[in-house]
Amino acid sequence: KRDQNHKMDNSLVKTAELSPSRNYILGCHPHGIISMGAFACFSTESCGFAQAFPGVRSTLAILAGLFRLPIYRDYIMSAGMRPVSRHSLEYMLTRRGVGNAVVIIVGGAEESLACAPGINTVVMRNRKGFVRLALECGADLVPVYSFGENELYKQVVLPEGSWGRRLQALFKQIMGFAPCLFLGERWLFLPYRTPITTVVGSPISVPKLQSPTEERVDHYHTLYMEALTELFHKHKAGCGLADTHKLQII
Repeated sequence: KRDQNHKMDNSLVKTAELSPSRNYILGCHPHGIISMGAFACFSTESCGFAQAFPGVRSTLAILAGLFRLPIYRDYIMSAGMRPVSRHSLEYMLTRRGVGNAVVIIVGGAEESLACAPGINTVVMRNRKGFVRLALECGADLVPVYSFGENELYKQVVLPEGSWGRRLQALFKQIMGFAPCLFLGERWLFLPYRTPITTVVGSPISVPKLQSPTEERVDHYHTLYMEALTELFHKHKAGCGLADTHKLQII
């Protein structure tokens, strides 16, 4: 009976309005093992996204290689997910009118290798492609943080430079995703019943530039990192983290 009631508590926190007259790129952090917070909030209505942001349509963009898997491809497409390819993202931001919110899990597979309970690490210091795309499409940037995502599983985090970490990196390079060594609550794969609170930050206004310079990209990338850090520290106590917790950006 307890197994049948293995439910996850997901919630969405709105901190600012998102105008339906604009398009957005929502950067979601951290990746965790399965990105449960991003899926629940932006691919389902279990957290009430449409009610919180009327007129704005959210689309979760995920690894393009997953769309090559039989059956699973049909499942993720039925959930409204799209490949995180440049062509797909440009289409959603330029050919579907306004009121589109494309959700990208910026840290990707590399970030999943760094996740573990009590760790607040995001991989994005050298990831600027989503910022360049925002400038080219004139889409505002919105930082998002899912508190509790890293608590869903216990992972063996292999040290940098170890043979195990090198094998993980090689696998990720070939297959596109990382083979994480993790354990769950029951039967090893079920996540621990930890509440996930996904906080959607304030939009950063971004101009539309046909050919943004590196200086412009760096400027808005810095603004985004600062906004994400502020969002984390402002809401960490209310989401169950001690004041000593810091956000590490690598």
